[in-house]
Amino acid sequence: MPNFDFLVIGSGIAGLSYATKLALHYEQAGQPVSIGVITKVQADETNTKYAQGGIAAVWSEDDSFEKHIEDTMIAGDFMSDRHIVEIVVREAPERIRELIGYGTRFDKEEDGDYDLAKEGGHSDYRILHFKDITGAEIERALLEKAQSLKSLQIFTHVFAVDLITQHHLGETVTRYRDDIKCFGAYVLNTRTGKVEKFLAKTTLLATGGIGNVYQSTTNPTIATGDGIAMAYRAKAICQDMEFIQFHPTALYEPGKKPSFLISEAVRGFGGILRNMKGETFMEHYDARLSLAPRDIVARAIDSEMKKSGDPHVYLDVTHCDYDKFVAHFPNITAYCLTNLGIDIRKDFIPVVPAQHYLCGGIKVNEYGQTNINFLYAAGECSCTGLHGANRLASNSLLEAVVFAHRAYLKTVENFERAEVPDNIPEWNDKGTHHPEELVLVTEMQRELESIMSNYVGIVRSFRRLKRAQDRLHLIHLEHEELYRQSTVSVPISELRNMIEVAYLIIKMATARRDNRGLHFNIDIVKEEVYS
Repeated sequence: MPNFDFLVIGSGIAGLSYATKLALHYEQAGQPVSIGVITKVQADETNTKYAQGGIAAVWSEDDSFEKHIEDTMIAGDFMSDRHIVEIVVREAPERIRELIGYGTRFDKEEDGDYDLAKEGGHSDYRILHFKDITGAEIERALLEKAQSLKSLQIFTHVFAVDLITQHHLGETVTRYRDDIKCFGAYVLNTRTGKVEKFLAKTTLLATGGIGNVYQSTTNPTIATGDGIAMAYRAKAICQDMEFIQFHPTALYEPGKKPSFLISEAVRGFGGILRNMKGETFMEHYDARLSLAPRDIVARAIDSEMKKSGDPHVYLDVTHCDYDKFVAHFPNITAYCLTNLGIDIRKDFIPVVPAQHYLCGGIKVNEYGQTNINFLYAAGECSCTGLHGANRLASNSLLEAVVFAHRAYLKTVENFERAEVPDNIPEWNDKGTHHPEELVLVTEMQRELESIMSNYVGIVRSFRRLKRAQDRLHLIHLEHEELYRQSTVSVPISELRNMIEVAYLIIKMATARRDNRGLHFNIDIVKEEVYS
């Protein structure tokens, strides 16, 4: 039975940053600790790996913290917590210098200065990047650093099923009880099929996003909202789940999942959006044209497609400097040519919006603490208050690394108070059996994706949300019966998590009575017109 001082669920930038800092701290102090990092597939298969554009920070003398703070507030429709925004922006340069110290490479100009990019919503050049695979480069460096540390152990192909709290000791645990404690997690070893106790004095959730709740997403297939659902079941508070960011420019490849992302930085580089007639259209929606924030651009594309009946729009980079474009976006250039025969020197790139990022999640304070004692959350599964109603491009990797650091500080401060009781029961699966028809899970998931994409997408209405809620309730009942009867498996557990995440999105979208950022309800527009 694994027993740790610190358990980290997820091996992306948030999880590895936190685990690495803890290991370095205690190893340098000569204090032996045990840190377990668990991931449901291989260690580098994370949302971080798929982040193309870069990481935002005030880096040049021409830029300022005040400008980055204001850009973030504007993008978040002024729903961002300004105190949190100031913390993240002001701590950004130091956190990025640490990443560089771990071995992360960022592109440089010929004179040796960093090549800073500009993306939609930013008022200055402040995006550090490595080609168009920035996330993969950060993941590589962090993973190499983490694997070099003696006190840190990475477990692959294990799936966290449920967090362990006093509930498992027979107590009644309610959401607003202030003494809930987390003692680790029940974890499915996918190689043996057995659920084990991974006990820990402190646990960090760093499980990434929820993209596979939708039919079309840029997230990897592992993004099924596991951490959010586990935390919610353990009575953690979730917030702002209605704010789902759809990236405006995913490559149009019908039926492909995940969708290949055409980075925000392509528009920052000079890419221009056009309809299928070749006409520009962003001038009808926003003065910032193709560099408007993502929510505006995604709704504009959605509107153009609905008006014309066309399946996609185009991104035009034919006028851009080809050699510089290839140097900056080698993977995007190669993917378009190899998979679709698109030569960006003369062909437009067909693009459509796809689910990309969740701005809400598990509510945390400025140190990544949830309302459950000794349970932290960082990265996309958390809701820090940074993003508000819409995330500013390239603020996500930044948020993850800043809050991983702040969670590490608070974890060290509270370590002596953390303890694990010795009477936590083993996982009980008596009376269950392997389901004979996993096709039921596949079909339920397909129906869930359809419901969310059709009724809880870029544009919503109260009727669509009610229909989604009613349909989801039926899927929930069917799945609960199957889950109670079945031996735990990854597909059944992932579907369980996606159903709960979908419920939270629908519930919070229905409750919102104004259109802010990423949430747009056509009925609210009517109410505002008539009021």
